[in-house]
Amino acid sequence: MRRRTLLAGLCALLPARLALAAQPLRIGTIGAGHVGSTLAGLWLRAGHPVMLSASDIGSARSAAEVLGSNAQAGTPQDAARFGDVVLLAVPYGALPGLGASLHGLLAGKIVIDACNPYPWRDGDIARTARQQGAGVVTQSLFPGAHVVRAFNSEDMSTIQAEAHRTPPLLGIPYAGDDPASMRTVGALIAEAGFDPVAVGPLATARLFQPGSNGFEANLTAPELRTRLGLPRT
Repeated sequence: MRRRTLLAGLCALLPARLALAAQPLRIGTIGAGHVGSTLAGLWLRAGHPVMLSASDIGSARSAAEVLGSNAQAGTPQDAARFGDVVLLAVPYGALPGLGASLHGLLAGKIVIDACNPYPWRDGDIARTARQQGAGVVTQSLFPGAHVVRAFNSEDMSTIQAEAHRTPPLLGIPYAGDDPASMRTVGALIAEAGFDPVAVGPLATARLFQPGSNGFEANLTAPELRTRLGLPRT
């Protein structure tokens, strides 16, 4: 009853398009490092069950143990099956291999892409992503999934420090092509303790990828909209 009352109060503070989920979402993370475990912790706090995964299942188990009883660990395939929403939190160069190994498992699911392409680390796929836009390239690697770029624009140390801060909240940009998926991700951003800033379709995610004006901007939502040339809401 207390959680239901709290959610109702939070929903009243959010625009209708960002109303929080009526029930918890199962979230799978592909990656259990700094990005995966930080975001998993924030969503666990909001009441969503999480399965962390990694190529080394031992590291996923360790991360899950730290996060508590509502976190579990599995393989990337397990996490892909588990999640209503799946977070990609690995080096960008790992995405082509994951696209092949998870083929079909993510079709129809919301996939949050928090990975950033760095050519010095990730090679040719990163160069392609920097040229064509990381969101568009990620979508091509996971056909059938509803890819939304989010949580790639700020360092996880900033995310940890600024979550649920005293308003005005830190603005987090996100972009995707599927309206329903955008609403869900916007709600997850809000539940994590930030002010969601919808930038536009997936192609516009290049506005907040590395090397762009919106990357590591560390701004409030109104300031970020001004920086990105978006209309004020």
